[in-house]
Amino acid sequence: MIKGFKEFILRGNVIDLAVAVVIGAAFTGVVTAIVNGLINPLIALVFQADSLGEVVIGVPNVRGGTTDFAIGLILAALINFVAVAIVVYFVFVYPMNRLKERQEARKNIGEPEDEPVPAEQALLTEIRDLLANQSPPAPRP
Repeated sequence: MIKGFKEFILRGNVIDLAVAVVIGAAFTGVVTAIVNGLINPLIALVFQADSLGEVVIGVPNVRGGTTDFAIGLILAALINFVAVAIVVYFVFVYPMNRLKERQEARKNIGEPEDEPVPAEQALLTEIRDLLANQSPPAPRP
């Protein structure tokens, strides 16, 4: 059991995942600070509130009062999510995909591609091989 755990921990995927979680948490903190310090106040100005979290929409209910929906909290969460997704994509995913494409291109530079054999040629090759296996070679004079 210990050996299996050791193999699991020492796999490259686990280490990569651990690094990604730590870096993701750090980027989440940075992006959250930018969203809370810059984007949320700008949006709150549009809604005339002190912060985006305080933006509420009052909807009349059947008892004659209003029910408040905290739409600002939802908008703030969506903005945080989109901002983090954008940062992760353009900082990690896109560069890694480009790097993999370049590595694949370098691998394939020296390798000739196998050209497909025309159907007629493949059929003739098959007939030749069958005939060679059926009859003994003719004696030479």
